[in-house]
Amino acid sequence: MKTSPSKLIRCGSVLALALLSGAAQAHTGHGTTGLFEGLAHPFGLDHLLAMVAVGLWSVSALPANKAWWGPAAFMASLVLSAGLGASGVTVPYLEHMVSLSVVLFGAMLVFARQVMPAMVGLGVVALAASLHGLAHGAETPASGFASYAAGFLLTTAALHFGGVLAGLGLRRYVANKAPLVVAGFGALFSGAGVYLFSQI
Repeated sequence: MKTSPSKLIRCGSVLALALLSGAAQAHTGHGTTGLFEGLAHPFGLDHLLAMVAVGLWSVSALPANKAWWGPAAFMASLVLSAGLGASGVTVPYLEHMVSLSVVLFGAMLVFARQVMPAMVGLGVVALAASLHGLAHGAETPASGFASYAAGFLLTTAALHFGGVLAGLGLRRYVANKAPLVVAGFGALFSGAGVYLFSQI
């Protein structure tokens, strides 16, 4: 079962409306700082690569009608662990592990065509997302968690959507070579993760 263009358009429209509603809320003056900080936070290279990788992996490794499971697992784990991070919960070497999660997601892309039970892959996605969530939560601004969380969830959804679109584009336009291209991206992502780890 393939994802139809009309479904993609509907998903994109929903995301655009969500972003617009967030922007409208920002103009009210309530939680503006937190919202914008949340929107910007996932654009750190480690977070950005991880979220794009999840979308790309979901298209490459999961059944076509279940490609949304990866982003959904990531976002659910992200917001739950961000709440814990905002309340002061942390783990040792968190930034190191966030960087290593990028290496892990890159490896998952390299081996995306290998047989792996979907629940195992989704479990890995959720576990890695919990690290990113703790890091997000630890940087919750004084203006409050709710608007900040809304911001980083919107950006996270957009980055996942970008990864999904990239995967669907590869499948459509370079079908026979798509696994090789995805593996190449995986190698690049893992290399970037190693570099990020070395800079901490």
